[in-house]
Amino acid sequence: MLALVVGLLYLVAGRAVRSQDATGSRFVCNAIPPGAEPGCGYGPTGNRVQSSSPVEDELRNTIIQLRETILQQKETIVSQQGTIKELNSKLARCEAAADESSQGKSRGQGSRRKEYGKNTMGDLPRDPSETIDQLGKTMQSLKGRLENLEVRCTIASELLRQRLGALETQLLRKVAELEEEKSQLYNETAAHRQRTESALNSLLERITELEKNNNAFKSPEDFKVSLPLRTNYLYGRIKKSLPEMYAFTVCMWLKSSASPGIGTPFSYGVPGQANEIVLIEWGNNPIELLVNDKVAQLPLSVSDGRWHHICITWTTRDGFWEAYQDGERLGTGDNLAPWHPIKPGGVIILGQEQDIVGGRFDATQAFVGELSQFNMWDRVLRPVDIMGLANCSAYMPGNVVPWIDANVEVFGGATKAALEICEDRAFDS
Repeated sequence: MLALVVGLLYLVAGRAVRSQDATGSRFVCNAIPPGAEPGCGYGPTGNRVQSSSPVEDELRNTIIQLRETILQQKETIVSQQGTIKELNSKLARCEAAADESSQGKSRGQGSRRKEYGKNTMGDLPRDPSETIDQLGKTMQSLKGRLENLEVRCTIASELLRQRLGALETQLLRKVAELEEEKSQLYNETAAHRQRTESALNSLLERITELEKNNNAFKSPEDFKVSLPLRTNYLYGRIKKSLPEMYAFTVCMWLKSSASPGIGTPFSYGVPGQANEIVLIEWGNNPIELLVNDKVAQLPLSVSDGRWHHICITWTTRDGFWEAYQDGERLGTGDNLAPWHPIKPGGVIILGQEQDIVGGRFDATQAFVGELSQFNMWDRVLRPVDIMGLANCSAYMPGNVVPWIDANVEVFGGATKAALEICEDRAFDS
């Protein structure tokens, strides 16, 4: 800056000499004290020159303008230095981000990135022309670095695109493999389902065949119910119920060798009275007939493991009863629930004694053995009719409860099987 001011002073001195030659006058220029206005305001004796020529004013104005121009250039240079620093900082961040994405560069490049990030504008020459040249070189360097970054970004983008392509290929291959496995699993499932359905169809056909064989009795009444275990879940059930009755006859074939006691061949329970009609042999007690929970002991014995025909009659008049075994009347009695009508709408259970209607069985009271031809009438049969049933010379189904296959259900493992009772009885004897 000082060199520029000295040059301006030489320029002013030269113009003053030329002006002297033109006018014939002489000017003497002395040194200007610090802080004084430039010009020839002082004479050789130190006296202030009071007048000034137009040339001096022009020179003074030129010097002021040059000073202002220098100050403006200085401000411009300072502003450009701040801009360059900001650009250096941004370039350093861009290079750092690019280096992190590439992940394969050497540490030498990292050191070079530090050199690029160094501010080289801290010591600029003071000559404006040199400053402008330095700025040009810096901008050219920045342009080169930006181009380098663009190239590296392009390479990184290409690598990323290739990586994405490889991942997409792997994903598509995996999806294809999964689709193939799904197809195989579906085929295996379909084959397994077909085998299962075939096995189920075979089982259904077998069950249907067994049901047909089980129901293929010569006549609907030629079957028996087997209750082989003393449990509280094996039993049979008569689908029909009873009407209100003032007399009844119940007959059946029994075969049992259970001891002690054969249990309960049948029971009839109604709401409010689970022991409306019960035939039971419990423990070492004799066979008992219960009507409305009133008891009569019967002189019967059937626990020898052979078939026996049993008939019991009862009438509400005087509560008179009769007991038959194999066609012979072995006992009679009266005063068994006299004048009590048998209540309707109850449940008949084969093989169990009811504590509530249709349930709550006691295993100790369960019947163990086989029974058949359970028939019931709403009247007292004649002795000749009972004898005909016992010796197989007559067939007379019950008018209230007939013994037919469709009228009997079995539960808990009880079974129904074909039986011609007269032939089987003859074989036993």
